[in-house]
Amino acid sequence: MTQLAVRDAAHIGSLDGVRVRPYGTADGARLRGMAARLSTASLYTRFFSGTPRIPDHYVTIMNRLDHWDRDALVALLDGDMIGIAEYCRDADRPACADIAVLVCDPWQRRGVATVLIRFLAQLAGRRGVREFGADVLPGNREAVSALHSMWPDAVPAYRDGLARYALPLPGRPG
Repeated sequence: MTQLAVRDAAHIGSLDGVRVRPYGTADGARLRGMAARLSTASLYTRFFSGTPRIPDHYVTIMNRLDHWDRDALVALLDGDMIGIAEYCRDADRPACADIAVLVCDPWQRRGVATVLIRFLAQLAGRRGVREFGADVLPGNREAVSALHSMWPDAVPAYRDGLARYALPLPGRPG
């Protein structure tokens, strides 16, 4: 699998030893293993429900990525998955894709999500995606802050208790 040079992406903090690469079908166990390093709050803000672990149906979905309309990148350290970012193209609006990111608690606020999103934006952009959509719980200050660090002018629309962001891919017109 192709590994991406983290040092080539602008990031915050030290990410020495962290590798970023596409999610592979053999990564299911690594994905499940992330749960040991995730708080219930982190799981709730990612999956919008109280779950004590990574949901099995999510692992199944990730193992069926088509690597075009739906793809994911992982951040690894010493063989352990410390972060994952994915996009899923909107079938009705193929230039738009929803994104979701999950980073293990010890690695939050250290630039992992930023690096994953930047690489994911490059990947999606090469596939014709021009805008990411992100649903965020309004109280998830870390996610809101991360989005605003990359898209300072982003203003959410509120719907069904969520803040919905429309995020033009970096370097591309909205």
